Amino acid sequence: MVIFPAIDIRGGRCVRLLQGRFDVETVYAEDPSEVARRWERAGAKWIHVVDLDGALRGSSVNEGVVRRILEEVRVDVQLGGGIRSMEAIERWLSLGVKRVVLGTAAVKDPGFLRDAIREFGERVALSLDVKGGEVMLEGWRKPSGIKALQMAARAKEMGLSLLIYTDILKDGT
Repeated sequence: MVIFPAIDIRGGRCVRLLQGRFDVETVYAEDPSEVARRWERAGAKWIHVVDLDGALRGSSVNEGVVRRILEEVRVDVQLGGGIRSMEAIERWLSLGVKRVVLGTAAVKDPGFLRDAIREFGERVALSLDVKGGEVMLEGWRKPSGIKALQMAARAKEMGLSLLIYTDILKDGT
C-alpha cells in the first residue's frame, strides 16, 4: 500500500474541507510549497496535490502554486483538479507532474479516460469521489448517477493502474 500525503489548494493556500463542503474550510498553511517540503522531509515518496479551485472551475487555477511545489521538492507529485483535456494532461506532465489524476471528465466521458490511459499509461490515475456509493462530480457538488464500483470496473477494463477512492462523508473529519 502507498500512502499519499495530500495538499489541497484553494485560493493559493493549503486547506482542508469538511466532507467536501466548500463552506467549511480550514486553512492549514498560507504556503503549500512549505507543506510539500515538510512532507518530503518526513519521508514521503509521493505528494498528492489537488487544485480545488480547478475542480470547481473545470480548468487549472493554482498553476503558480503547483509550479512552485514542483520546483521545491524532489519527490514525485501527482496532480488533480480541473484536468479535463488531453492537452491539459500533456501540459502538466511536461511541467514535471509525475502523474495526473482525472475525475469529472473521466467519469462523464469514459472515452476520454480510455484515450488518456492509452496515451499516458501509468501516468494517469482516476479519482472517484464517492458519497453513498455514488460518484460525485465537479468538486463533489453534482451526483453522476454512476455507482463507484461500476466505474472502477470500467476503468480496470481500460487498463487503469491506479484508482484513488475518497469517501466524501469521511474526508476532512
